[in-house]
Amino acid sequence: MSDTTTARGSARHEIPDPLRDDVRLLGGLLGDILREAGGQELLDDVERLRELTIDAYGNGHDGALAEAATLVDGFTLERAEQVARAFTCYFHLANLAEEFHRVRVLRTREAQTVSGPAVLEDTLPEAFAQLTEEVGRDEALRRLDELEFRPVLTAHPTEARRRAISGTIRRIGNLLAERDTQRPGGVSRAENERKLLAEIDTMWRTSPIRQSKPSVLDEVKTIMGVFDAVMVDVFPDVYRRLDDWLLADDAGRVTPVAQPFVRLGSWIGGDRDGNPNVTAEVTRKAATIASEHALGALERVAVEAGRRLTLDEGDTAPSAELNGLLLRQKQMSGELADKAAAASPREPHRAAMLAIADRIAATRTRDADLAYAEVEELEQDLRIVQDSLVAAGAPRAAYGDLQRLMWQVQTFGFHLAELEVRQHSQVHAAALEEIREKGVHGDLSERTTEVLDTFRALGAVQQRFGKRAARRYIVSFTQEPAHLAAVYELAALAFEGADDAPVIDAIPLFETFADLRNSVDILESMLTLPAVQKRLADNGRRVEVMLGYSDSSKDVGPVSATFATDQAQSRIADWARRHDITLTLFHGRGGALGRGGGPANRAVLAQPPHSVDGRFKLTEQGEVILARYGDPVIAARHIEQVAAATLLASAPSVEKRNADAAAEFSGLAERLDAASRGRFHELVKSEGFPQWFAEVTPLEEVGMLPIGSRPAKRGLSVNSLDDLRAIPWVFSWSQARINLAGWYGLGTALREFGEAPDGGLDRLREARARWPLFATLVDNVEMSLAKTDERIAEMYLALGDREDLARMVLDELRLTREWVLKISGNAYPLADRRVLGRAVQVRSPYVDALSLLQVRALRGLRTGTDGDSKVDADYRGRLQHLLLLTVNGVSAGLQNTG
Repeated sequence: MSDTTTARGSARHEIPDPLRDDVRLLGGLLGDILREAGGQELLDDVERLRELTIDAYGNGHDGALAEAATLVDGFTLERAEQVARAFTCYFHLANLAEEFHRVRVLRTREAQTVSGPAVLEDTLPEAFAQLTEEVGRDEALRRLDELEFRPVLTAHPTEARRRAISGTIRRIGNLLAERDTQRPGGVSRAENERKLLAEIDTMWRTSPIRQSKPSVLDEVKTIMGVFDAVMVDVFPDVYRRLDDWLLADDAGRVTPVAQPFVRLGSWIGGDRDGNPNVTAEVTRKAATIASEHALGALERVAVEAGRRLTLDEGDTAPSAELNGLLLRQKQMSGELADKAAAASPREPHRAAMLAIADRIAATRTRDADLAYAEVEELEQDLRIVQDSLVAAGAPRAAYGDLQRLMWQVQTFGFHLAELEVRQHSQVHAAALEEIREKGVHGDLSERTTEVLDTFRALGAVQQRFGKRAARRYIVSFTQEPAHLAAVYELAALAFEGADDAPVIDAIPLFETFADLRNSVDILESMLTLPAVQKRLADNGRRVEVMLGYSDSSKDVGPVSATFATDQAQSRIADWARRHDITLTLFHGRGGALGRGGGPANRAVLAQPPHSVDGRFKLTEQGEVILARYGDPVIAARHIEQVAAATLLASAPSVEKRNADAAAEFSGLAERLDAASRGRFHELVKSEGFPQWFAEVTPLEEVGMLPIGSRPAKRGLSVNSLDDLRAIPWVFSWSQARINLAGWYGLGTALREFGEAPDGGLDRLREARARWPLFATLVDNVEMSLAKTDERIAEMYLALGDREDLARMVLDELRLTREWVLKISGNAYPLADRRVLGRAVQVRSPYVDALSLLQVRALRGLRTGTDGDSKVDADYRGRLQHLLLLTVNGVSAGLQNTG
């Protein structure tokens, strides 16, 4: 038995007792449900497979793994499906228990903090305190005022979990919290357990696979559920915590210092690149749905705040401005004002607020006589009420619930999240060519008409909800300035007059390795465009540039892509400073490590100097949205961590550290880049590699899974990787337990440098200790390796008849693990990261069980036989269903699949 497997086995004993108790409780209840549903035989099969995979993983017993594979191959298809669903249910319950334990730990840690939140790591107070030491309080406050964190919610098809399952999980979480906080006993404890059994039974009996792909508006509604449950309240909670720390005893009695710094964006309903389901009509509907939720939330909070303002005018006299507001409300609608006054005798502030709430409701229902024309008008009314309360000596009423509403209004507006449009540059080029040939009113194709209608939809959204609601237009595969000019030209053509066109900021998206290299040249030429010059004059010389992580990684491998993206950021930041431009870099990061994933706060602190400057924008994709924003405590922690890193990234010490390290280790970067890229290209450019990739992973089957509205491919076959979306590229490798997209090529590069006379292991360790970018790369690869399993991977690779390619993958896997562990000094991946390492190690044996089931299904689909039986069309359909069940389960087990 190796040291690694010994460590794996002992890691199971490091689970905290409360978490262990929760997992045992939920696992035991699931066992009861399995026994009820399928009899003792089903439970025995599940338990036997579980025991074998735990033995194989923790003790390194190849015999146990072979026995587990034999057991799986002997299941009937019906039994295999039941076992797959059982393990998937277990993962949902284990993930829930772990998430709840994270909340428990965060709450306990904060409760034990005596001297305020500044002693907690990765918090805004800590970042502000450090920044104050370096630049002084006045400058630190100025930077805090200008802080921007812009998470952009996207609906990429990586969230394999159904909404119905998510709802059940949420209810189970509430019942778990009830047991933890209320500590029920006797009858109440029995009732709690009865409800848990009922919910787990529902989860078991609910098909984990959707019957059809979700529509774009289904995806919008899913995100609205997260907004309603968490986001609407968690953002003001974060602002309040910061204000409480900044103002100490004066908090709630003086004007708040904390300004809203979160601005939500959304691609859901706007991202039409390769998704024909996103139409102009869908964009309009998506904006309307989001607005309804924003206004509904603001109305609810305004009513609650108004009802609490029961301050008598004798003690809290209204200001002249408040009396003026009440008069205007009466002039607008005597009925509205009289209703508010009748509910608030001698309580003018309450009357004004209830009337404001009614006007918010009228804005939602589009009552033109009462609706607010723009959000600034609502903000002005709220300010009048606040100022009147302060003048009357009631600042706590002004800066309590009313301030919370003000922060929500400033954060969400009437639109909730800015709806961003994305389209491929070639679509614009083709549309312009056709319009120039036929005229804007000619017999245009459906696609060109849709392009024009998109701009008209943007105009309609801006007219109804304001310019902040939709003005960013991302151009995929921007490869020349003409690709940006096309956006402005098409916007003008869509309307009778150029002045009628909506306000638009065309944002270049640099995705491929070549585009990242050419980015500054393209931006330099972009400045000569008249439309861009006009926007710079109007918006205070603000420019946004988006960087894609996915396609560059698929182009040149994860190592070269990491360095290329970092170097592009540095060059773009220098370009912006030369031209006196306020730059925002938009990071198209995914949840998976092969797509720029990993801890966002660490990534921020590793950015080149001046590439952040207090502004950080990133995509929050797929399953990451629920993981980061599904629970209010975890969401608050995530927001604060990223915001703190964004504030701290421009501290002189951080910028100097990153600049010095990049200069010192530039030679290392060049050598790792060349060696890793060569190794990556040796694999992916091998003859027949695309077809082999489709054979040894569930690539084609992933495309069948109804987990997103977007197609998995851009219309071409797997004869070419160029037109395969990066998401299924990463997703498929993770399903095969290889995670190739996150590490391939690094092992060869590290060995070449480490064994070179002018290199060495000590130099690599020094780079990890002193260069945040390299440390983040190595640590993310180590996490990716922790989720691989060489023995399972061999089973997948054996499905393709290419021993040469399989050997390249396995050799590089071993080499990468060897050298990453040499650098980190760990005995096995994540040995020094207790919480994350424990989570991966506890899950891995259960993922192995699902992987064995998936390999069986894939083998049957690839060979046309399952055991001794030939596969007919009906049986093939059942094998596909089993495979899709396992895809769903492996996603739940690995967690950052896409």
